[in-house]
Amino acid sequence: MVRDPFADEETPELTTVLDALDDEDCRDIVSVLEEPMTASEISDESGVPLSTTYRKLELLTESSLLYEGVEVRADGQHASRYAVDFEEVVIALDEDRAFAVDIEHSARSPDQRLENIWSEVRKET
Repeated sequence: MVRDPFADEETPELTTVLDALDDEDCRDIVSVLEEPMTASEISDESGVPLSTTYRKLELLTESSLLYEGVEVRADGQHASRYAVDFEEVVIALDEDRAFAVDIEHSARSPDQRLENIWSEVRKET
């Protein structure tokens, strides 16, 4: 099933977001992302081993805390680049007195939206 790259992202599960925020390696990764970086660059900057970095990047993107874009290269060896994708995370009680999470995302540029479409195409092929 192909996901609609123009659709608003679904809000992640509260536990997924809390797991990411509670993880020291995840916090270290977020703290070094002043600009988009590859997994290798993130590993070097944060001091988190590369194999661990990949797992933490997956958790952070599932949590909607990081944005994964694709750097298209002429040689065909495209690389994922990651960037912080939130301004604010709010955890509150909803009208049913259940916990709810709301993530305030930064507006995506046209280039980021195009990267998102390319990422979805790559996942489906």
